[in-house]
Parts: sequence; C-alpha cells; structure tokens
Amino acid sequence: QVQLVESGGGLVQPGGSLRLSCAASGSIYSINDMAWYRQAPGKQRESVALITRGGSLSYAESVKGRFTVSGDNAKNTVYLQMNSLKPEDTAVYYCNAFLRRTSLSNWATYWGQGTQVTVSS
Repeated sequence: QVQLVESGGGLVQPGGSLRLSCAASGSIYSINDMAWYRQAPGKQRESVALITRGGSLSYAESVKGRFTVSGDNAKNTVYLQMNSLKPEDTAVYYCNAFLRRTSLSNWATYWGQGTQVTVSS
C-alpha cells in the first residue's frame, strides 16, 4: 500500500504564513512528481503547485510569488510554504504523488486525505 499524509494546516490571519508537509510511504519504487491541490467549499479541486523528481516547479497563477513548493527525494516528502495568505486561499489542501510501486508497475496517482487551511481574521 501507499500512504500520503499531509500536515501543517490550520487557522491563520490574512498576511500570515503556513508550511504544509506531505510524506509518502509504503511500497514505492519511484516517484515522478508530487503536487499540491486545493478545494474550497462549493468549488472544484484546483492545482496549486507541482515539483518533479528532477526539481522542475510549476505554480498556479493565483499563488505565484507567495507559495513555494520544495521536496526531499530521499524522504519522499513535499512541502508547500505559503506566505502572504489571503482569505481566498482558504481550502482543503491535498497532496498527490505520481509514482509506481515496483519496477514492473504502471504509473499511478495517489492522494492524501487533505488538511484544512483557513485564512481569517
């Protein structure tokens, strides 16, 4: 089995910062990339940031300049540093990993359970 566990969510005032972590564990042969998504109430899940094993990064326009994604390949962990947070950043944040469990497995996407981020005064 593969598990992705997010942590670091919480309540923060506008302009504040939070750092999310997501650790992948279990039967993992190789991870191609890991990403952060978020889903606000009544809205579709949207991509926030992605990091590939080789270190390439991409961000949603709405978070560029405020959020930074980073990773630790040795720990199968991805981080999301969120600065200058706004009320519209309020959402459940999910991480996913595109990986394969063995050298013979197909690539597949796995998701974490999500962590709540609330930005409010």
